[in-house]
Amino acid sequence: MLTELQNIFTPTRVSNSAEDLKKYGKDWTTYFDINASFIVFPESAEEVQKLVQLARLKKIALIPSGGRTGLSGGACALNGEIIVSFERMNKVLEFNPIEQTVRVQCGMITEELQEYAKSKGLLYPVDFAARGSSHIGGNVATNAGGIKVVRYGLTRDWVVGLKVVTGTGAILNLNQSLVKNATGYDLRHLFIGSEGTLGFVTEVTLRLAAPQTPAKVLFLGSDSLAQVMQTYSLFKKHTTLIAFEMLSDKALKYVEQATGMSSPLSSPAKFYIVSEIECPSEKHEQQIMEALEKALEAGHIVDGTVSQNEAQTKIFWRFREDITESLARYTPYKNDISVRVSKVPALIEEMDPIFAKNYPTWDVIWFGHIGDGNLHISILRPADMTKEEFVKECRKVDALIFQAIKNQQGSISAEHGVGLTKKPFLSFTRSAEEIALMRGVKMVFDPDHIINPGKLID
Repeated sequence: MLTELQNIFTPTRVSNSAEDLKKYGKDWTTYFDINASFIVFPESAEEVQKLVQLARLKKIALIPSGGRTGLSGGACALNGEIIVSFERMNKVLEFNPIEQTVRVQCGMITEELQEYAKSKGLLYPVDFAARGSSHIGGNVATNAGGIKVVRYGLTRDWVVGLKVVTGTGAILNLNQSLVKNATGYDLRHLFIGSEGTLGFVTEVTLRLAAPQTPAKVLFLGSDSLAQVMQTYSLFKKHTTLIAFEMLSDKALKYVEQATGMSSPLSSPAKFYIVSEIECPSEKHEQQIMEALEKALEAGHIVDGTVSQNEAQTKIFWRFREDITESLARYTPYKNDISVRVSKVPALIEEMDPIFAKNYPTWDVIWFGHIGDGNLHISILRPADMTKEEFVKECRKVDALIFQAIKNQQGSISAEHGVGLTKKPFLSFTRSAEEIALMRGVKMVFDPDHIINPGKLID
């Protein structure tokens, strides 16, 4: 196998060192035992096609590997698979100034694409804390959202074309960047959010936006989640929201401990809001200030401040974006869930007693994209508990958590996919009929079950 892989990729682009296998065989989940056989580093769709043809012949499974920033085990190699790392496929292939689109290889890092768009006087608006390491191909595979979904939508809303290699070894060019294309099924959208289970995305064509107008960032404090939602409703009505993020007082505490920063507010609160709002003129700034005054007068917020310069804007955002890193030392057990925005308070009211009963002495940290109904829950591991014991205890409660989400017609995964960690609970979000159809789609594109097998669906 080593010889055959080297014939496709050259010896320098094939590895089976223990260090490389461990590095490339996992994502941000920390509780899977990695067991891969080789890592290959393709540089073109044609090389990926040859690999798939070889894998079909040898009945060997393939695992796509991008920036490995997922939290569902979707990029983990556990059963001797070949890992396909796309880090060398990181080039801009074409920029179209008339259509304002850019075609890139799947290994392009999100932040590098954002900087490229900026160099052309444009904006790639899908944004999140892992921008510096996540790959565009991975963003497509999970339909990544992030902090600006309220204003700009999800990755799906910006993809106008894909080149993919299916599990049969076929190379498909999907949609060809057309704005209108009424010729049947849009297969492009099957691959967006497929978690790499139908084939490999090798190229992505994305439309870009006009540069973002000047904005103000607000840091606000509220004493209840109901007040947070009332503040959201008020600002959504009177301003143009770009982002509306929430973090609990516990989340703020851990960020302060890890970074040495102090809260921008003089009054403490149970929940904090980081909101970015378009502010291209004095009129818009006046609207923001009026909305802020209304929120204060109505008692929706107990304190608030508005960024006055770029440095302050960055500090406000750090309180939200540094949460994950601040909690990392506690090896948290994470859940990424969503409901309709209006149902966020009801969901938390239903879930709080679950945590109080099962984890009475544990820290449970809430934060998330409140403006699109996406919440993140991090349960911190007690110092006297092993990782294995901790995960076992947390998984006991997953069914209760997901039942609460099902009761509110929500999703067990908002951003990071189903992968391995949530596959047993897929039926809490999808009907039996939907899952059967998903299996059927998988069999069409990957009849030998060699492309990221065991992820999302069996």
